[in-house]
Amino acid sequence: MHADNANFQAGLSKVESYEMLVMSLEGLLVENWVSNLANTASLLWHHFHSQPSPQKDVNWAGFYTTATANQLALGPFMGKVACQTIDFGRGVCGAAAATGKTQIVQNVHSHPDHIACDGDTKSEIVVPIINEGRIVGVIDIDCTELNGFDQVDAEWLEKIARLLAPSFKASTQ
Repeated sequence: MHADNANFQAGLSKVESYEMLVMSLEGLLVENWVSNLANTASLLWHHFHSQPSPQKDVNWAGFYTTATANQLALGPFMGKVACQTIDFGRGVCGAAAATGKTQIVQNVHSHPDHIACDGDTKSEIVVPIINEGRIVGVIDIDCTELNGFDQVDAEWLEKIARLLAPSFKASTQ
């Protein structure tokens, strides 16, 4: 695969851009979860930055992986430095890990227990990655605008999570 896979055309609809992202990701997937997450973080970053506001204002796109039975560890990402560990049940990432459900927060400042790694973040979406019934990580996307994410994002990010899940083998987590 070539780096041009991250060149999302201007003017694509959100769905068309996600379709291109998924097609690129399918061509990039290997059996190494670190490589897969690193390339996916880049694809997500470029996808969001090709969209009009508010999605153009994504300031963090990446992953936390399951480090222990109750804790996430920072994985590959694009954006400012971030929290290195997050306990299950804490913040938006921890809520997604604890419940196994996608979390869409339109205003993180009104969310109880939000972890502010970057004070510029105003909205967030977190999608669990589940392999063989077990949380192996989460996709975490932050935006500097309120209401940055919707159900379309949730559906496509959940599809991406399903594509990534098989690269997590029991021995890697």
